[in-house]
Amino acid sequence: MAREYIIPASALTVAATACTLVGIQCGTAAGTTVALEFLRAYCGQAANATSAQSRIQLHTQLTSFPTVLSQAPVAIKATDPVSKITGNTTTAAGTCGNNASGEGTGAKTVILPDSFNVLNGWLWVPTPAETIIESTSGTARSFGMMFPAAPSPTTAWSFGLVFREIG
Repeated sequence: MAREYIIPASALTVAATACTLVGIQCGTAAGTTVALEFLRAYCGQAANATSAQSRIQLHTQLTSFPTVLSQAPVAIKATDPVSKITGNTTTAAGTCGNNASGEGTGAKTVILPDSFNVLNGWLWVPTPAETIIESTSGTARSFGMMFPAAPSPTTAWSFGLVFREIG
């Protein structure tokens, strides 16, 4: 049975530069390999009522990875076990986190570039045929959601990434 989780963030101040909001890497966690299917991503702010555009993207990144705040995935269904992915600050194999303080030097490949008005927020809900699946391929690669340019404002951001463990 598929297990679904969210990597949440609420009311955070983000960097005044390009920054990864959520980073995750499938792979070996506690000796278990797991693939991930990404089902939803969202982002919004509650700092002010001034209209402003912001860029956002979903991407993959090769080593080295962002330095993030450790955030363990939260089960969406009460009957789901603890995720095989764990919270960590390095976005290493089998770990995840949010709100990067450093981007790392790894090359990013943009999968989905987008933009939104901060008054409305951003929501990505792919149809089943458009979900993104990441699996271990022998290459260290993380999946992330980021602001590729500094957002305005930088305060009171909430965001998250919803995924399903499929391995």
